[in-house]
Amino acid sequence: MGERVTHVHFIAIGGTGMASLAGLLHARGVRVTGSDDVLYPPMSTLLEDWGIPVHTRFRAEHVLSDVPDLVVIGNAVGPDNVEARAAIDEGLTYRSFPDALFELAIGGKHPVVVSGTHGKTTTTCLVSSLLNGLGWDPSLLVGGHSLDFDGSFREGHGDHFVVEGDEYDTAFFDKTPKFLHYGARTLIITSVEFDHADIYYDLDHVKEAFRSCVAQLPSDGMVVAALDRPNVREVVADAPCRVVGYGTTDSATTDWGAGDVRREAGGMSFAVRRDGSAAGRAFVPLFGQINVANALAALATVTELGGSLAEAVEALGRFKGVKRRQEIRGERNSVTVVDDFAHHPTAVRGSLDALRAQFPNGRIVAVFEPRTNTSRRKIFQQDYALAFDAADRVIVSVVPDTPIYSATGEVTETFSSEQLVADLVSRGMDARAWSDIDDIVTDVVRFSEPGDIVLVMSNGSFGGICQRLLDAL
Repeated sequence: MGERVTHVHFIAIGGTGMASLAGLLHARGVRVTGSDDVLYPPMSTLLEDWGIPVHTRFRAEHVLSDVPDLVVIGNAVGPDNVEARAAIDEGLTYRSFPDALFELAIGGKHPVVVSGTHGKTTTTCLVSSLLNGLGWDPSLLVGGHSLDFDGSFREGHGDHFVVEGDEYDTAFFDKTPKFLHYGARTLIITSVEFDHADIYYDLDHVKEAFRSCVAQLPSDGMVVAALDRPNVREVVADAPCRVVGYGTTDSATTDWGAGDVRREAGGMSFAVRRDGSAAGRAFVPLFGQINVANALAALATVTELGGSLAEAVEALGRFKGVKRRQEIRGERNSVTVVDDFAHHPTAVRGSLDALRAQFPNGRIVAVFEPRTNTSRRKIFQQDYALAFDAADRVIVSVVPDTPIYSATGEVTETFSSEQLVADLVSRGMDARAWSDIDDIVTDVVRFSEPGDIVLVMSNGSFGGICQRLLDAL
């Protein structure tokens, strides 16, 4: 299909994966168009910078008046979307995003698929950066903005294609997980926890998806798995190929281990153990135990693929990071504003712990927006109450009283920001809940002190709050 495609239209182009594939094809010289109803940075900015025309409303004529060779339908739209319906009913060639990505970009290469509840984006960028440091010229597509490659995609000439593979469903016409569509030969599993409550019933349902991904691997493939995590051990138990374990909590039971973690200027260093023996020290320009684990996963992967560990360690020290993952957005009047994507309680805890390691003496103000279909449910109400321990102040955006999408049935209980604040206050913490972003900005500015670190956590734009905080400060 790839050689015949000269014009591709993306329905719901604003998603991170969709926009990244659109950018990759545009860079090849393919004519790319798209449509969406809501666009926000960074993808809206990138699409504009690339010169890709985007309709800000869905209309049937977008696919019928100028018929593309291929229509890519994102999972953000349903069967009643007028453009998707028109494309399907008129017999146009269409694909889901994962299938289009595989057919147009991944096929013919060695797919390195990075999966897991947490750490996917950072680990994907780490693996790509290390492979590039080894001179292997990898391709990349990730659900974030890699600072090493100044973007969310890269088309290299090497054998490997590194892709972030999530377990969310593919499209309204294909409810299988995305990561089943990438033909993984090397699969990284960073963690397995309950998430995406809008499409998964419980943790066992999530495990089933990961088991399916593992089961698809070829006999000469490889799973690089965080075996110090029980759920991960469980889903790789029947792998049809070699399993390479890594871990930071009990390296004696894994092939790759990290210990003696030390905070240093600009990042963390750790001792690397391979097959039970010391293999030197590594430095990663990131903070927190979670990023030590991500770095170890990347080192293990590229080395087991045949790369030099020494060269990989050297490349690790040059890693630049990922936008919106502990990204320092600026400083005003000695107050630092940090942007982060954390939204699951485990990720919130990990991000705060990482920030505490980076700023051991500063006061941390956590600003949290429960925005995902999972975080807006009551499922993790108590878990969130224990996730903010590393913060000195907590400000929570009030969850709007609007319907929550669910493919698993009607949701009867929603997350309560006010209850979270009450739980935090009962534990002696300073916490507030506000329904308006202006009130949040006013609160932060009013009670800010020199040396404060304001950590903004949301998987959305949060109304551009980071820049608004910097302007107000």
